[in-house]
Amino acid sequence: MRRDGAGAGPLAVILFGSPGSGKGTQSRFLVEMLGIPQISTGDMLRDHMRRGTGTGEAIADRMRAGSLVPDEMVNRLVSERIQLDDCQSGFILDGYPRTISQAAAMVDLLAGLGGEEVVIHLSVDYNVIMSRMAGRRVCLKCGTLYNAVTRPPRIAGVCDSDNAVLVIREDDREEVVSERLKQYEAQTKPLVEFFRESGKRLVEVNASVEQPEVICGRIRESLGSLPGAGVYSS
Repeated sequence: MRRDGAGAGPLAVILFGSPGSGKGTQSRFLVEMLGIPQISTGDMLRDHMRRGTGTGEAIADRMRAGSLVPDEMVNRLVSERIQLDDCQSGFILDGYPRTISQAAAMVDLLAGLGGEEVVIHLSVDYNVIMSRMAGRRVCLKCGTLYNAVTRPPRIAGVCDSDNAVLVIREDDREEVVSERLKQYEAQTKPLVEFFRESGKRLVEVNASVEQPEVICGRIRESLGSLPGAGVYSS
């Protein structure tokens, strides 16, 4: 699927939802569908932490406590990333924006680049989220995510690709997840109303029960049925 139109600015697919809603999985599907890069703010922040940069040191304590990183820091990282060459035709934002302030900054930045937004909201029941994240494990070597129930590795506790030991991420611990969900309800959920009221194209998808491939199909159908979605073609 490609975006047509000579001289058009970048297409921003803004994908958001609560922790455990499947944003990362749907981002990977959308990369294949649209042929544009995925930008995960969570991955960017964790990368800074692993490399021990000044930014990483500034955010480490906040992430371990389940607190959100300051908007101005996240906005700066995203702004720098989306102006690289591989984002000229578009990009997929995974986990950003999370607040009204971030959303307003994103809209202004994209307008300055002559682009447009498509907003996809993945909604998931609270109990489903807690169940998903309780069994989530990650390979620190290749970044692959597993789940003991929905996507187990062939050998328990070991990555299928490189045989590295799987671990629980700091921000997947139950107490951290609970705090992140509270913050999501208070700060990020109002984004649905923000985008609806601002007239941006909004797709809402229930991601609680169906398999990721089915959810991706629903997103594709929604993109095709939106006003102005004729810019997409297979």
